Amino acid sequence: MYPELFTLTLPVLGEVTITSFGVMMALAFLSGYALLRQETVRLGAGRDLAADMLLGALIGGIVGAKIYYVLLYWDRTAADPLGMIFSRSGLVWYGGFIGGCIGVLWVLRRRPVATGLGVDAIAPALALAYGIGRIGCFLVGDDYGRPTESWVGIAFPNGLPPTTAGNLRGFGADVDPSIPDSQVLAVHPTQLYETGLSLIIFFLLWRLRRHPHVQGWLFGMWLAMAAVERFVIEIFRAKDDRFFGGITLAQVISVLLFAGGIALVLRLRRRAGEAAV
Repeated sequence: MYPELFTLTLPVLGEVTITSFGVMMALAFLSGYALLRQETVRLGAGRDLAADMLLGALIGGIVGAKIYYVLLYWDRTAADPLGMIFSRSGLVWYGGFIGGCIGVLWVLRRRPVATGLGVDAIAPALALAYGIGRIGCFLVGDDYGRPTESWVGIAFPNGLPPTTAGNLRGFGADVDPSIPDSQVLAVHPTQLYETGLSLIIFFLLWRLRRHPHVQGWLFGMWLAMAAVERFVIEIFRAKDDRFFGGITLAQVISVLLFAGGIALVLRLRRRAGEAAV
């Protein structure tokens, strides 16, 4: 684990700590931008569109992730919601996705570019960026899974929070009552699971992007595959937001996004069939 890489002393700002999570987030956005720019050029929309979409995704994503976190953990953030919003922690993927979508759609609405073309261009970039970003979660010991005794298990003694028996019990994980709260346990490295699955999704989308399809179809495919990936990962996650009979809020959202993605794909295929008649 390398939560903090180094500290810089800058004029006016003073000491600034560079975290591994921040570096991986930056790499995620930059790699996504490189792919997005390549796709917008290939599709004839130009490089400027990619930069505008990146800015919309960056601003909308961070704001959405923060707002989602504040609302989801209101009991912890109610005392100082603004402080949490402007802190360096508390970023939730689905909040970032919703906010990022709003930002990107706002950009596309203001440009003479078909929305379907824009979202198809960004689909592979989203899969790659998400996988890279999860490496940052692994390096800081966040978003890990339930306890496991298998060979894949990894302990996070300095995680956020550490994988102690007490913390895992607080997340609702099934821990042997005889284990003291202070004992550090190995858990499923769900961050790496997500990285691996997201890279598989990326390679599939990268192969499919040249397949003749109606604009918007590729984004619908990403939406469905990403929703399945997240639903499965949530089974292994150590989380305290399990509602609806043990189902997490993220799984509920995943089901809705999967249904939306499949509906979009089927609708576009039907529209293409009608146009061909």
